Amino acid sequence: MSVTRKNHYVPQWHQERFFAPGSETLFMLDTQPPKYTNREGIVSTGRSLFKSPSSRAFVEHDLYSTFFGTKVDDEIERKLFGDIDRRGADAIRAFCSDDKRAWHEHFQTLFEFLDIQKLRTPKGLAWLGQQYPEIGLLGQKLPDLAQNQLMLEMQSIRMLNVTTWTTGTREIVSAERSSVKFIVSDHPVTVYNYAIPPSATQNRYPGDPSIALKGSQTLFPLGPDHLLILTNLEYAKDPYVRPNIKRTFARNYQSTMVSTIDFIKARYLSDAQVAEANLVIKSRANRYIAASRREDLYPEKMVSKPWAELKNTFLPPSEELYRFGGEMFAKFDNGDVHYQDEFGRTEEPRKWLMKAEPKDQPKPRDYCPCGSGYPFGKCCRNKPIQLRTSWTEKSIRERNMMFFNALIRLFDLGRQDWNTVRREMTDDKIAQMYDLYQDLWPLETDLLSLMPKPDGKMRSVFTGLLHPKLIIEFALGTPLFFGEVIIQNPFLISRTIRKEKRPTENPHQYRGEAVKSLMTFLNIMPLVEAGLVTLVPNPCDFDFHLRDQVMAMAKARARAIAFKPSDDPRYYAIMQEDMRRMLLNMPMDTLIKKMLEIDGNEAVDRDTVAAAIQQMKIEDRLAILDESTLSDGGEFQIMKMEPNFEVAMYLAQATGAQILTDSPYRWKELQAALSRRHLESRPTLIQLQREIASTTVNFPVGHDAVLGVLDHRSFREMAPLFRAAFSYTASTSINNLKPNFEAQLAARFRRQRNSANSLITSIKCPVAPARLTTEFHLGGFQDNTINRLLLMSGSEHHMHSVPMATLIERVDVRPRADGAKA
Repeated sequence: MSVTRKNHYVPQWHQERFFAPGSETLFMLDTQPPKYTNREGIVSTGRSLFKSPSSRAFVEHDLYSTFFGTKVDDEIERKLFGDIDRRGADAIRAFCSDDKRAWHEHFQTLFEFLDIQKLRTPKGLAWLGQQYPEIGLLGQKLPDLAQNQLMLEMQSIRMLNVTTWTTGTREIVSAERSSVKFIVSDHPVTVYNYAIPPSATQNRYPGDPSIALKGSQTLFPLGPDHLLILTNLEYAKDPYVRPNIKRTFARNYQSTMVSTIDFIKARYLSDAQVAEANLVIKSRANRYIAASRREDLYPEKMVSKPWAELKNTFLPPSEELYRFGGEMFAKFDNGDVHYQDEFGRTEEPRKWLMKAEPKDQPKPRDYCPCGSGYPFGKCCRNKPIQLRTSWTEKSIRERNMMFFNALIRLFDLGRQDWNTVRREMTDDKIAQMYDLYQDLWPLETDLLSLMPKPDGKMRSVFTGLLHPKLIIEFALGTPLFFGEVIIQNPFLISRTIRKEKRPTENPHQYRGEAVKSLMTFLNIMPLVEAGLVTLVPNPCDFDFHLRDQVMAMAKARARAIAFKPSDDPRYYAIMQEDMRRMLLNMPMDTLIKKMLEIDGNEAVDRDTVAAAIQQMKIEDRLAILDESTLSDGGEFQIMKMEPNFEVAMYLAQATGAQILTDSPYRWKELQAALSRRHLESRPTLIQLQREIASTTVNFPVGHDAVLGVLDHRSFREMAPLFRAAFSYTASTSINNLKPNFEAQLAARFRRQRNSANSLITSIKCPVAPARLTTEFHLGGFQDNTINRLLLMSGSEHHMHSVPMATLIERVDVRPRADGAKA
C-alpha cells in the first residue's frame, strides 16, 4: 500500500462544497506571496491570486506523517482523519439542511470535527507546539522525533473545546439571499472577539483569543451559503459584559446535557454582513483563503467598520435565546435526579462563597479584593487582570479562615486543651468537621481562578508527607527562605470518596485520621493567616477528567521507580509509630488481654495495665481518647504524601513556583523527569548550588518560632535572592549566561545563611537542622504530560517548565556509638 504524504488540512470534500456550480476549482488568494530576487538584485513578488483544484489547495507535505527510522507512516491521515472526515462530511451536510432528526444524529460528530479541524491546520499545530517548548527545541536537532511527539499530543488533546461550544448558543446564518458568499481559509475554525483586534498580543501568530472568554465567538463556514456561529451564553444574553474575561464555569471535558436540536436558523445575511464575516475569516487566516468567486476574496473593499463594530453581525437574535440556558432536571430509573444550571453546574452557587466585585478601584491601603490579606497596593494593583485571582469568590485563604473559625466553635478550641478536644471528638463532631470542609469546596469550584499565577513573586509547592509531626520540621519554616509556600490541605473532601467510605457517612472509620488532620491544620493555620502559606485542596477533587488522567499517569510512572518505606527513615519511623498507635485504638479489654499475653506475668493487675495504657494515650498527642470501640469496618490509616508528582508539577507550573520536598522518593521522581527528556536539561547557577549544599541550615520548628524571626533582616532578603535565581534560570539560555551575576548570588546566599543561623542560635528557638540540595536547570524540570494536563484544565497563564527544585534532608546531630555524628 502506498503511503499518503500529501496531507490536506482542510479536507478536499469540504473545499469542494465551495465550488461554483459547474466548476472544479477554487479562486485562491495567497496573502503572503513568495518574493524572488533576480541576478540584478531586483525583488519581485510571486503570484498571489490563482485558481486551484482541491487536490492542490490547503495541502502540506508530511504534515501528519510519523517517522520510525527510515519508515514513514501515514496512519494518522488514513485512520484518524479518514474516519473523522467521513463522519464530518455527513454532519456538515446534515446541518445545512432542516432535518432535526439528522441534527440529533450528527450533533456530537459536528463538534468533534470542529475541534480537530481547529487543531490540524499548520497554524493550529504551531500553537500546539508552542505549548510544549521541548518539541520546538527537539525540532531543531531531531525533527522526526519532534514530529512524532507533536502528533502524539495532537491526538491526546482532542475534544478540548467541545464542552464550551456545546453549552453556548448555536446559530447557523444563511447567505442564500446574498450575492456575496462565505469564503474558507487555511484555518477555517475562526475565533472572533470584538475586544481583541488582529493586532493584539493574543492574536499574534499562532495565537487566537481563548474561546472561553465571554466575548469570544467561533465562526465556521459550512459551505458558501451557511456559517455556523457559536457564542458564549453570557455574552449572547448581555452584549455589554466584559468580553475579555472567562465565562462562568469555563471547564473543559465537563460532562453536560444539552439539547441537540436547538440551533437558531432564522437569519439571512445581507451582502455587507457576509463581507464582514469574510473579513474576520481573512484576518485570522494564516496565509491562504479560497472562494467560489474572485470578488469575495477582498471583503475589505466592502467593509469600512472598525473591528469592534463587526460584533453586531455575529450576535444571535435576542428573541431566539429562549432555546438556551435555564435549569435542567433529569430523573433516572434508580430514582437519582441530575440537576444542571445554564452553565453546566450540577450544584447551585453557594451564597456564602460569593463576593460583590468593587464598583471602584480600591485605594492602595484598602484590603485587597482578592482576599490575600494584603493591602491592594502591595497585592493586585500592579498585576494585569489576567494574573489576578478572583475578586468575586471567597479566596483560598478566606475559606481556610472560615473553616478555622468553624472548628473553633465546633471543638471550643479557645477554652479546651488538646486532651479534652481528643476526648470529646465524637463521631458526630467528626462528621460535622468533614461536612463543614466540603461545604467550602463545591464540586464546581474553579480552583485555577483562585490560585496565584506566575506574577514574579517567589513561591514554592511543597510535596511531602502531610503528617503533623513532620510538617512542623521543615515545611512551616520554608517561607523564611523561599517565600509563599503552597501546601495541600490535609482534609479530604468527603464527596470524592465512595459513599460507604465517606467520613461524613462513617466517621468512626476516620477517628485517627481526623485527629491527625486537625492537628496538621491547626499547626499550619497561623502561617496561612500571615499570608506565608496557601493551603489548597487537591485540584483533582474538582476535575474528574484531570483525576483520571493523573491516576493513569501515576500508575504508568510507579512501575519505573522502585521505593520501599525503609528508604526514607522519617517516613518509616512515622509509619511504625502510626501502626503502634493503631494498636492503642483497639477496645480496652482486647488490648489489656493482648498485653498480658505478651508480658506473661499473671500477677499484673488489669487496672494497672489499663492505667498505663491510658497514660500512653495521653502522652501520644495523636492517639484517640474517646472511649468508644471500633465498629465493623475497622479504621482507615492514611499516609498522605501529597500532592503526588503530577499534581505538584501541575501546581508549580500553574503558579510559577519551584518544587520543594523533604521526600527522597519525590526527589527521585523529579530526577526521573529530567532523564525522560529527549534534550539535556543543563544545570546552571553551579556556585549557588554548591554554596546551598555546603553547610547545614537551621529551620525554626513550629509556627511561633517562624513568626518570631519573620521580619528580621537575616530572613527578609532570602526570598528576593531565590526569586532572582528562579527568574534568571527561567529566562536565560546557554548563550547568555552571566558569570558575575551568578557569583554575586552565591555570595549573597552565604552572607544571608550565616546571618540567619547566627540569629536562630542567639534566640535559642527550637530548630531542625537540614541540608538543602537545590537544582537550577535551563529548560527546567518538564514533562509533556503535565503541559497537557494544564491545557486540558483551561490554564492560559502558566510556565512551561519548573526551573528550580529543592530537597530538604534532615541532619541527625545525635552522637553515634563511635563518637561521630550521623
